[in-house]
Amino acid sequence: MDLDAFDELLTPRGRRALAEAGELAGADPVAAATRLRRTYDAALTSAALTQAALRERATAKFGEDARLMYFTPHGLEQSTRTEVAGHRATRLIAAGSPSPEVVDACCGIGGDLLALARAGCTVEAVDTDPLTAAVARANAEALGLADRVTVSVADAAAVEPERYDVLFADPARRTSRGRTFDPMAYSPPWPVVLGLVSRARTACLKVAPGIPYTFIPPEAEAEWVSFKGEVKEATLWTGAAREAGRRATRLPGGHTLAATGVEADTGPAGRYVYEPDGAAIRAHLVGEVAELVAGRLLDPMIAYITGDAPVDTPWATRYEIDDVLPFSLKKLRAALRERKIGNVTIKKRASAVDIERLRSDLRLKGDESAVVILTRIADKPSAIICNQPSPI
Repeated sequence: MDLDAFDELLTPRGRRALAEAGELAGADPVAAATRLRRTYDAALTSAALTQAALRERATAKFGEDARLMYFTPHGLEQSTRTEVAGHRATRLIAAGSPSPEVVDACCGIGGDLLALARAGCTVEAVDTDPLTAAVARANAEALGLADRVTVSVADAAAVEPERYDVLFADPARRTSRGRTFDPMAYSPPWPVVLGLVSRARTACLKVAPGIPYTFIPPEAEAEWVSFKGEVKEATLWTGAAREAGRRATRLPGGHTLAATGVEADTGPAGRYVYEPDGAAIRAHLVGEVAELVAGRLLDPMIAYITGDAPVDTPWATRYEIDDVLPFSLKKLRAALRERKIGNVTIKKRASAVDIERLRSDLRLKGDESAVVILTRIADKPSAIICNQPSPI
């Protein structure tokens, strides 16, 4: 979809085509295209069907708002889900004035600028791609936020963060070869981003959750965010919004855990094993989680915690240990068959075992279920057989 095709979608005729394409969601693609072509030309038909399909995919991130919004494939992939963007906007408001002026230096399709505007911010946004900027502008209008949002086509490097209360930046993490994990390959590159941050009163940067610690400025707070147990992204905060050195946040629920410097002891397996939330692991807060559950590490280098008491916490999934074995296919198969385990969830950390091959090799039979954790204990490959996880 090019800019001309997108602009046509915004006309009364284009909106009718898009509405009809939405009604055909799930239909055979050829049949849907044939039906629309009776009324619309090929370009508008293609744009409408593409947009309808993107809206369907976008409901996982944007809920019912997706039915009104516009997307590009890459823009949807990189956009922030509503709950995470809302969390960030709430933090920014809490850190300063109730209606700050924000410059969004890499707005994409507008996931974050929409949350910022809804929270009460006035947002001036830029993006280098004319189509992406047009999509962001259309999204603000579709959700009734156009009076708080201005979107322009411009280079992020030209932004003057000094003129605003807050700098927000979500540098693109895709190249012509696909997704990149190297901040130096971001667009704009990391040195440009840090240059903008150095001139901002308060800054909020959305980055990949796997960002190397060496790229995090010493004056910034690094926050890793998970949603329903899946790590989504990291955010770097400077200025008035900075609250800690490292933090993990779990959504929904808004649970937050900050670094205290505590270090976990290491000891033998107890009655339970705890798997920390991924955000806590990325934030290097396993010691803090161990303290919450009065536990200890099974191995000093691996993020599995063991304990003797059943402690409920949003920061870890708890499994009750049935047995701990030195890893051996023969011994594990025998132990599972003895327990009539026919359905097994296999988890691993610091293990080179191929899970799917192991599942096949186990040749399980039975009506019972279990969780098998493959890891190292005292630097020895081990298998932990557990009951299904207890609810949090």
